[in-house]
Amino acid sequence: MTIELRGLAPDQWGLMHDRLERAFGGPGDAPEERDHWHTVTEYDRTLTAWDGPEMVGTAGAFSFRMTLPGGAPLAVPGVTMVSVQPTHRRRGLLTSMMRRQLDEFRDRAEPVAVLTASEPAIYGRFGYGVGTKQLHGTIDTTRVSFARPAGTERIRFRLVSAAAGLTACEAVYARLVPGRPGLLARQPGWETRPVLDPPSGRNGAGPLHCLLAEVDGELRGYARYAVTGEWNYGGADETVRLRDVEALDPVTYAALWDFLASIDLTSKIHFTNRPADDPVQHLVSDIRRCLLGFRDGMHVRLVDVGAALAARAYSAPVDVVLDVEDAFCPWNAGRWRLTGDAKGAVCERTSDAAELSLSVKELGAAYLGGFGLAAMAGAGLVRESRPGALAETSAAFRTDPEPWLPHGF
Repeated sequence: MTIELRGLAPDQWGLMHDRLERAFGGPGDAPEERDHWHTVTEYDRTLTAWDGPEMVGTAGAFSFRMTLPGGAPLAVPGVTMVSVQPTHRRRGLLTSMMRRQLDEFRDRAEPVAVLTASEPAIYGRFGYGVGTKQLHGTIDTTRVSFARPAGTERIRFRLVSAAAGLTACEAVYARLVPGRPGLLARQPGWETRPVLDPPSGRNGAGPLHCLLAEVDGELRGYARYAVTGEWNYGGADETVRLRDVEALDPVTYAALWDFLASIDLTSKIHFTNRPADDPVQHLVSDIRRCLLGFRDGMHVRLVDVGAALAARAYSAPVDVVLDVEDAFCPWNAGRWRLTGDAKGAVCERTSDAAELSLSVKELGAAYLGGFGLAAMAGAGLVRESRPGALAETSAAFRTDPEPWLPHGF
């Protein structure tokens, strides 16, 4: 098999998207979603694979700016639209595209790459580690109450369409971006992503609503949600399907959840992607009735170990020699001395003896601070050579709040 990898021409976008949908199966995107993906596609970052006249593989990237531990933004490529046609699987095509992508990221001096995975098991062999978690749950609002801190009586709510509230909500989101690792600053074209609401994708729910929470006329938070139309012989049994809820202060955040729990005819709030440390876990009266769980969120790959580790801040002083394994990007392999604290860091090559040994996948998992190196050591994935190095380094890497990616790409 002779496969040619080349960039995407503008007149090939429709073919590329058709091939992507065929690889993933299902009914395909609604026209609104298709238009969004067309708008944000970066042609110079989109790779296609051809077997003669047939397009048989795709892999793209979006140019994002992601918040790092310490609050600094970093330009990162968000890997996307990765597919191989059913006729060409298990032939090394995906490996070839991942190889080309990572080489290009390195040439662009982008030290970190991120993605969301259709199947988490795929990308570990290319050095991606799970770096964030998604909290999901279904809260029984007939049996769970929500705390109402002092000051909630000052909050006034307004319901508007999702489109009408978009600009004001985006301003709130922009203020939150520097405060949590993993958040992505909205790039042009991405501001409409949170409010896409094609009727074909509602699955029995009504249209998306936008709830604005204001204090003295100032917007302090918002929630976007839809309500299902479920009834049974006992009466209404509708569900609030929560898409987003964000606030600039704890009082507003609590008030938003309390409002959502009190919507007439509903008995549940269902959500699929909140931060692992979401405060709602401390607002509810009975956490057992919330049916909480976790799944993987954003996967992280260090393209340049030295530059990546030097770009973030650390929760505690750290001075450690890391011995890094990286078979797929061998320029990362070897020993690195990381020295840093809350003000910044330096990470350089060294000939000093290793104090911790791990693969680049584990470094990616720990990079945003959501997964502890000590826990990975318990699984045999991180090995300590200097007593005390593991505890010191694990504490330095961890962050508060935990990292989170609010939407896929």
